[in-house]
Amino acid sequence: MLVTGGAGFIGSHLVDALVAEGHRVRILDALVPQVHGDVVPPHLNPSAEFLRADVCSRDAVDNALEGIDAVFHEAAEVGVGQSMYEIERYVRANDLGTAVLLEAILARRSQIKKLVVASSMSIYGEGACHCGECGTVYPQLRPSEQLIDRRWELECPTCGKVMSPVRTPEEKPLFPTSVYAVTKQDQEQFCLAIGRSYKIPTVALRYFNVYGNRMDIHGRYTEVLIRWMERLESGQSPIVFGDGQQTMDFVHVRDVARANILGAKADVSDEVFNVANGSETSLAQLAQSLALVMGRSGLALEFAPERSVNPVPRRLASTAKYLAIRRSADSGCE
Repeated sequence: MLVTGGAGFIGSHLVDALVAEGHRVRILDALVPQVHGDVVPPHLNPSAEFLRADVCSRDAVDNALEGIDAVFHEAAEVGVGQSMYEIERYVRANDLGTAVLLEAILARRSQIKKLVVASSMSIYGEGACHCGECGTVYPQLRPSEQLIDRRWELECPTCGKVMSPVRTPEEKPLFPTSVYAVTKQDQEQFCLAIGRSYKIPTVALRYFNVYGNRMDIHGRYTEVLIRWMERLESGQSPIVFGDGQQTMDFVHVRDVARANILGAKADVSDEVFNVANGSETSLAQLAQSLALVMGRSGLALEFAPERSVNPVPRRLASTAKYLAIRRSADSGCE
């Protein structure tokens, strides 16, 4: 089995899980300096074969696919904010890298029995909502005027009433709002379209907020936690932008690895699944929990005006589709 991006946060946990199940695993990873420095990470599983190469290199990808029957495509540049000013970098790694991989797969398509691609909840934009007057609503971004007025909740575009978040299903229309999100949608749709056309069983997994050991906590993706920790260590309150009620749907990286393996094993193809916990945690709750574990629970949170342009306020996934195939797989093992 091949895991692109297998030295990264999620990829390395997937490699560990595959090796534990007795699979022969090969890793293709360029070891991006921003994430890894210039060294092979110590957590890299010694039982997996490691090829240090760029997924945009056709020769490297051809070599990596030799003798492979299943591909887990995890390789990607991550980070919403950075993608908005390093556009070429993100498009090259995520779009071109996926295109190179797919062309190489097509050259040996009878050999590949399953393709699992890592997608992202960011492609949804805002989550699904319910309006008491209008029913289910799939809103676009909040207008800038609303944020300036410090009205943080989503308002119905038809009647103007405040809406309640509901679980976001896979069927929700996609509305990516960053270059990163657009490229993740591209990765997903490229893989599904090629799989559909050439009869290569393909599954896309839309990860929500993944956490766990090996996270790049000093990276741009998680920098808010570092800033909170620095302030707490110096006896200052963590600064929460907005009202602190923005939420995330956290899922542990080991559960994400399990979802990948299930996606490869299950008799499903041309399908998309949310991978999440199915519950919300607010930024205020997260900051308070961090203060508690750092012995600073007596500090009150400090709130400041929202900085980001149109940040997504609520994230809550519907996990019904994924839980259905997981139950089916579990019952099949009994």
